[in-house]
Amino acid sequence: MTNDRRLGELAALVARYSDGDGVHATAVKGLRCFRMSASSTKMPTVYNPSFCIVVQGSKQVFLEGEIYQYAPSQFLVVSVDLPVLGQITQASAEHPYLCVQIDIDPHQLSEIIAQSASCHSLTSDTVRGLFVGNLGKDMLDAVLRLVRLLDTPKDIAVLAPIVIREIHYRMLEGEHGNAIAQMAVTGSNMHKIAQAIRRMKSDLAVSIRVEDLAAAVHMSASSFHHHFKAVTAMSPLQYHKRLRLTQARQIMLSENVDAARTAYRVGYESASQFSREYARMFGAPPMRDMEALRDSLGAMATQGP
Repeated sequence: MTNDRRLGELAALVARYSDGDGVHATAVKGLRCFRMSASSTKMPTVYNPSFCIVVQGSKQVFLEGEIYQYAPSQFLVVSVDLPVLGQITQASAEHPYLCVQIDIDPHQLSEIIAQSASCHSLTSDTVRGLFVGNLGKDMLDAVLRLVRLLDTPKDIAVLAPIVIREIHYRMLEGEHGNAIAQMAVTGSNMHKIAQAIRRMKSDLAVSIRVEDLAAAVHMSASSFHHHFKAVTAMSPLQYHKRLRLTQARQIMLSENVDAARTAYRVGYESASQFSREYARMFGAPPMRDMEALRDSLGAMATQGP
């Protein structure tokens, strides 16, 4: 079977298991299908560590001035939680944007690295936590077999873990294997930055001190700042602010909470400061942004990979 035929079958499966536009969980834990039937404006979202394959249409992701474009036969890997802007650039009702997202499990990566002598050896280079690669036949075949299991639910419990493990192995064996391995190896700079990010996300309302985060992951403040920016393209304080504001937008959109209460929930003591920083990031103050967003989003209330 050619890659075009594999992508065609995968597209049909994703469409079948996507009930309308948006992100759709599946019976396979850690596997989601995403569909959108129109192109979009730039939408802020936070990507979790995952492996994403576009099977129809195209998308671009903006990370602090960097643009990552991906389309069929390509994949996007996110190795740490990253606040980004996503924009679907090619989609229509007849040919919707379709994507498969698979969570990356660092524990699986660690086990495979320990067992496989052929996996890439680690370098000390700190790499960006977001990258695009070309989809090989073996990886595409494994993803297709995983999604096919949705048609045979009785097989999922036994076979899905096996195929997911193979997908993790294929990631390590691919062109970006070294970057992916850094997610799982304790002591790597990527692993330390991921630990610090988890501390930040655990309670966004708490103010952060770079010195405290650095000490928690056994790095000097200057080294931590350098490697954090290498991974995320942002300083720790910039990153924390983007996380807060993106979370605030999601709260107001999904829970219909006013700006003042939302500001307090994400750690702002001043509602006016929150409104100013919100407007700088999203182009309009909270109330006006929410009105425009609700008018335009419809089914696009949730951005996917």
